[in-house]
Parts: sequence; C-alpha cells; structure tokens
Amino acid sequence: MRLVILSRSRVLHSTRRLAEEARLLGVEALVVNPLRCVLSAKRGDPSVFVNGKRLEGIDVVLPRIGTSITEYGLLVVRHFEAMGVPVVNESDAILNSRNKFRALQVCAGEGLDIPDSVLTRSLSDVPFGIRIIRSFPLVLKMLQGSQGIGVMVAHSRSSVESILSTMLSLEKEVILQQFIREAAGCDIRALVINGRAVAAMKRMARGGEFRANIHRGGKGMALRLPKRYEQVAVRAARAVGLDVAGVDILESDSGPKILEINSSPGFQELERATGENIAREMVRMAMKKARQGRRT
Repeated sequence: MRLVILSRSRVLHSTRRLAEEARLLGVEALVVNPLRCVLSAKRGDPSVFVNGKRLEGIDVVLPRIGTSITEYGLLVVRHFEAMGVPVVNESDAILNSRNKFRALQVCAGEGLDIPDSVLTRSLSDVPFGIRIIRSFPLVLKMLQGSQGIGVMVAHSRSSVESILSTMLSLEKEVILQQFIREAAGCDIRALVINGRAVAAMKRMARGGEFRANIHRGGKGMALRLPKRYEQVAVRAARAVGLDVAGVDILESDSGPKILEINSSPGFQELERATGENIAREMVRMAMKKARQGRRT
C-alpha cells in the first residue's frame, strides 16, 4: 500500500511520526510537498507530477495542509480526488473547518452550542455586533489562523473598532466572539478519528495569557472526556465532514461549546500527555480509506 503524506516538511514532528508508523504497519509512505506538485488537468486524465515524474500507484492521501498554503493545498487535494484517490479529510471538509466562521455556522446548524459570534465587514455595524454579544471583554479572531495566531481580546468598544479598522484595512475579516469567563484560560482538545474520540487533553494557558494553545505556551494534561463532551466532539467532526479532526471545546456554565475545528491537528503534546499512539491511529484510518476506495 502506498500512502502520500502531503506536508511541506518531512522533519516536522507530525510528518516524521506518520511516516514512522506507516513503515511499522508495512505501508510505503511518500512525503510530498504540496507546493512542489504540478497539476495537469486534461479531459479524462487528471494527473499530479513531482520533480517531473507522474505520481502513480497511490492508494490514499493524508493531507497536512497548513493555513498559509490553504488555497494551493486544497487544489492539490481536489486533484487527487479527481484522480479517484481516497483522501483522509477531503477538500470540502478541510475548507469547512479552515474558515472559522464557516465551521461555527455548520456546527450551530447541527444544534451544537458555540460562543455567540458575529461577522461584519463594516465598522458602522460594530455597535450592533457588540449588542448581539452583550458583554465585554470580546474575543476577536481572524477567519483563518492556527496556534492562537490572530486571536485578540478587547475590553471596550474603542478597542474593538481600532482592531477591526486595522484588520479590514489589510483585507482581513474578523469574528467578534463571546468571551467565556468561566473557561478561565482553559480549553479541551479532543482528537477525533473515524468517528471516535481517541484522545483528549485539557490545555491551560500560561500566566497572563487567555489562549490555551500549546504554541502560545499553554500546557496539556491528559483528560478522560465526559460522555457529553465526547459526543459533542464527534458530532462536530462529522458536521464539517472530517475523518481526522482536532476539536477545541470550551467548558461553560451551560455545557460544552465548540470553539474551533482543526483539519491538520498537531499531536506531539497530545501523544506526550496521553501516551496514545495518535500517528498509528491516523495511518490506520488512511489504510481503511484505501481499502474502501480504489487505486489509480
């Protein structure tokens, strides 16, 4: 079986672990930089070339597409789909999760609870947006981003207007979102694979920080998910269509609230905290997809 791991760097922890576990499971793993993929579109014969050679005999693709290359990365994923190659996390599902407001729309439409959120392109509508959310502070976040980048907190209307004005001048849309005080700088990262929450950890922000992301200095601690939270995580992944998803959940007084869904979740800290072999579970998911699909 031949697995293509779409990743810009073979030295990244997640890429190395996936390739390592693939070999142990008897799977040939090819690490391919999506930015080096040449896409050929011909009637009845879509193909992908790398270094002048056509990629053939591929059984399944596992994308690890970073936010900075979303547009081209998704075109590469779609091309493999057009070739009939099974893909773990298909392009539409990645797109659903990559746009943070789109993910919130989908989850809310499925009856999942989310922090109250507002999207506007007009500064004149900011006061109305603030009234919808009802209280300060507010969280402001860009539509796309990861690792806590582009997430800010504002304590007044003037702060909101100043941040939004700057972002809009840079052609960046920003979500206004309810700040969940009782979460107290903590969130839950649940990793869902093939409709099952395989591991979870509670992430705690470092002192003076409200973002619990590990890349922002947060710390992770293994967590046994309460049944309700497990169900919410699985439903969120299913709602956006992801086979593999990192689902971020806030603990509120009214219960779990979906914060974000990540289609290419890092798992170094999750493996360390829980002792679970996340990479092996992902490769097994890819093997299952390959068996259900067809070879090029």
